[in-house]
Amino acid sequence: MDKKNLFELRKEFLKRELTDMTISGNPFEQFEVWFSEALKLDELEANTMYLATCSADGHPNVRTVLLKEYSAEGFIFYTNYKSRKGKELEENPNATLLFYWKELERQVRIEGITEKVSREESENYFKSRPFESRVAAVVSEQSKVIANREVLNNKFEELKIKFADGNVPRPESWGGYILKPSKIEFWQGRESRLHDRILFTEKGAEWIRERLSP
Repeated sequence: MDKKNLFELRKEFLKRELTDMTISGNPFEQFEVWFSEALKLDELEANTMYLATCSADGHPNVRTVLLKEYSAEGFIFYTNYKSRKGKELEENPNATLLFYWKELERQVRIEGITEKVSREESENYFKSRPFESRVAAVVSEQSKVIANREVLNNKFEELKIKFADGNVPRPESWGGYILKPSKIEFWQGRESRLHDRILFTEKGAEWIRERLSP
């Protein structure tokens, strides 16, 4: 595709608006409203979110993860602690989450600090996963170089036999993180690129709400 064709790729956002009268004064309540609407629209994996991290030496990285729980405490996802993201979060616990719900023309951006959830929480979620997903977590040394695909396939089949009784132990290197937000921004697409942006910033025990220029 040439540059001219890329210039012509554009879309008007006409479906909804975000006003000071309709938005909640509590960012977690507002997230609940938007997330529920995304689920009702049968958004494909509405809990898909983009996790951005940064290493200690300043190199950024982003990937897709799945939201597995949220509350006023924060937003929880699970991964391998020895993966690239795990190592980066160990070096620098600051991170950002981004949700994008295309059909609703909405984004939510969440900045905060991460920490590991308790062993009990990780165990409980791990046990709730499908059998083959648990086996895959044992197989994968996430982000490490491997010789070929067969290495994974062979180990996977071996461990399916080994754990045929369904009792798959959670690897110590696998578990959850909670991102505790300090900023939450709600973005609603609007006509002529004059989008609605409402930012909540944590100030002590309160959340300060401000409208941002698009």
